[in-house]
Amino acid sequence: QLQASGGGLVQAGGSLRLSCAASGRTFSAYGMGWFRQAPGKERRFVAAFSRSGSSTYYADSVKGRFTISRDNAKNTVYLQMNGLKPEDTAVYYCAARIGGTYFSSSGYDYWGQGTLVTVSS
Repeated sequence: QLQASGGGLVQAGGSLRLSCAASGRTFSAYGMGWFRQAPGKERRFVAAFSRSGSSTYYADSVKGRFTISRDNAKNTVYLQMNGLKPEDTAVYYCAARIGGTYFSSSGYDYWGQGTLVTVSS
């Protein structure tokens, strides 16, 4: 089970840190990722770890502003979001994959419930 938290309302230029706490299994061997879904739009890739955790990947739209990190001891993955823009407004989902492709939502096996991020202009 994955539990995402940390969303909220923030002004443009502000920061938020999302957390994704895993329970019921150890996700250290899984490829962890973050996706987001804006109203009326499809779910899109934001950031991910490789399965080994040694590599990180980012969507071009967030590169340089967002940072994915993990604490295996706490079984938690984070998404630090800086320089937020109104177009970052979306429900953010964390997910875990056993295999699959990091940037494709269909490659993920487990999903959290989502946390809403709203960025005001």
